[in-house]
Amino acid sequence: MFVGAGTVLNIATILVGTAIGARLGERLPARTRDVVTDGLGLTTLLLGGLNVVAVNDAALSEEVGDAAPVLIVLGSLLLGGIVGSLIGVEERLEAMGGHIRRALTRRSAAEATATAGAEGEAAESAAHAARERFIQGFVTASLVYCVGPLAILGSLSDGLGLGIEELSLKAALDGFASVAFAASLGWGVGAAALPVAIVQGAFTLVGALLGEVVPDAHISAMTAVGGLLLVGVALRLLRIRAVPVADLLPALLAAPLLVALVSALR
Repeated sequence: MFVGAGTVLNIATILVGTAIGARLGERLPARTRDVVTDGLGLTTLLLGGLNVVAVNDAALSEEVGDAAPVLIVLGSLLLGGIVGSLIGVEERLEAMGGHIRRALTRRSAAEATATAGAEGEAAESAAHAARERFIQGFVTASLVYCVGPLAILGSLSDGLGLGIEELSLKAALDGFASVAFAASLGWGVGAAALPVAIVQGAFTLVGALLGEVVPDAHISAMTAVGGLLLVGVALRLLRIRAVPVADLLPALLAAPLLVALVSALR
């Protein structure tokens, strides 16, 4: 099987799940969609908590010492947040969602603009609400699909030629998640296939060039940081706080670098 097959499968399940969920969501009342979103938020919070406990992994403690793992996670989030906010990752991701939305609905937007009077204002307001919903679905789904450990580890394994079992599992999970997300957040969820292709494709390439397995301590650090990012996504879904999770994404790269640095200084 060719390298990258796991990511192709993942993209396909996201698109199929979105198509099913969006059609289903159109038939659901707003209250039901809100309940679905709350359920997704609680489930994402659970997944985040399960991943965060990787900070206690023995491999990480042996590599950096018993007291350092939490500090490494903290340092990763601080460094990642600084870099991400300076680069404007969150803004760029939202802008990408807006561009995709406009590209897909250019004709309907032109028709709405051409409509005169109060009807035109109502159409423009509806178009704005639809755009915001599309961007919310795109950003939320992109973060959930890209920050989990399976996205990184599965892509690395694919690139290393170790098989696509992990990405196959992720593809199945993302497919079902897409049904639920799209039922609540609409077609923007399907556009998340683009960042999934970019992120997982990049890690697959890294795996192909790396030629060896990433140390367990580095994986544990990335998993713990990714878990906290998922908690941030859950807070957004539960409408508790709009944590700029995308700005924190560079923390996933900072984590293994800090592990290597602390290990070298010991």
